[in-house]
Amino acid sequence: MSPEEVFYRAYSLVDSSRVSTFLISILLIVYGSFRSLNMEQEEKEKNLEKEKENSLLSSSTTTTTSTIAPTTNAPVESSAHNIDTTQAMFLPIGASVSLLVMFFFFDSMQMVFAICTAVLATVAFAFLLLPMCQYLLRSCGTGTKMSFGCCGRFTPAELMSFGLSVGLVLVWIMTGHWLLMDALAMGLCVTMIAFVRLPSLKVSTLLLTGLLIYDVFWVFFSTYIFNANVMVKVATRPADNPVGIVARKLNLPGVARDAPQLSLPGKLVFPSMHETGHFSMLGLGDIVMPGLLLCFVMRYDNYKKQANKGEESNNYPPNPNSLSQKVTYFHCSLIGYFLGLLTATISSEVYKAAQPALLYLVPFTLLPLFVMAYLKGDLRRMWHEPFIKSVTPKYMDV
Repeated sequence: MSPEEVFYRAYSLVDSSRVSTFLISILLIVYGSFRSLNMEQEEKEKNLEKEKENSLLSSSTTTTTSTIAPTTNAPVESSAHNIDTTQAMFLPIGASVSLLVMFFFFDSMQMVFAICTAVLATVAFAFLLLPMCQYLLRSCGTGTKMSFGCCGRFTPAELMSFGLSVGLVLVWIMTGHWLLMDALAMGLCVTMIAFVRLPSLKVSTLLLTGLLIYDVFWVFFSTYIFNANVMVKVATRPADNPVGIVARKLNLPGVARDAPQLSLPGKLVFPSMHETGHFSMLGLGDIVMPGLLLCFVMRYDNYKKQANKGEESNNYPPNPNSLSQKVTYFHCSLIGYFLGLLTATISSEVYKAAQPALLYLVPFTLLPLFVMAYLKGDLRRMWHEPFIKSVTPKYMDV
């Protein structure tokens, strides 16, 4: 390989499109993980407040227990969804079925796909904008909810974020601009990382291993069965604009002609500043699925930190200057994600073909996490349900 070719390949790695992909994907994972952690803290606070109210109510009605039904200390329901072992094993199969449906029936169902994607992207981007709207309306009493009948009760910040999200989606439908598509894809990433949780390292390993096999099969081996790279074709296939489809049915040729095709926000794309027409692309699954693992380890880091605070009064506090205390599981996994994404980028540049990013991201995030958990003595606890506190029985049989 000549020095010019080496320089060209090294220069292509620091292309603006690839740098943007690196930065945005990492920022989305970090932000989504913090949003999930913040939601979990708020749920715990609501749960404590409800338990205090129930305890006060039960203490004030001790003299009338025969006529008043006892109160229950039911926990506040979590708005997030915890993936169990069965769901982790069958999710790659469901993803494969969905991929085949889009591959074979995309032309006949593309309007359905476009409308469903627009609805999901609207809700997700509203969730992404909510903290900003809460900050802007902080002096207007953002906690007051207004009733909209059967639609529910919403705060002014929620209404503002939803209105901005609807406006953005409408502009995207009318223009089809890649930047607006990226914005909607970012909202989907953050929302999925915040609202979907992995309960243990066991479930995380099952899910990511299954998705690694899924990614490798559909990128490398689908060509031999379907005479096409199913993953790449589905990811890059544009959909007809719903406005154009309706306009053709209403015999409005001018509107139908001006309606652009839509690239659905199932990926992040960034144009190169050096090569016209060249885009760097990264699927949302390559951000969300490792992001769920990083969100899990961030929650575990916070859980362990809170548990250590309660033990410091009786035990010697840990040495804050030790390397094991400075480097958390989240730092370890985030560095692994960066190295895995860098390896995937180098591989795609060397082989000049699409690469299954999870083939590199899963080992680079899971293996260092296993090693670090083993060295810290947390592997057994993290493998099972690490957030469930063991309750010591009040009476023990002798």
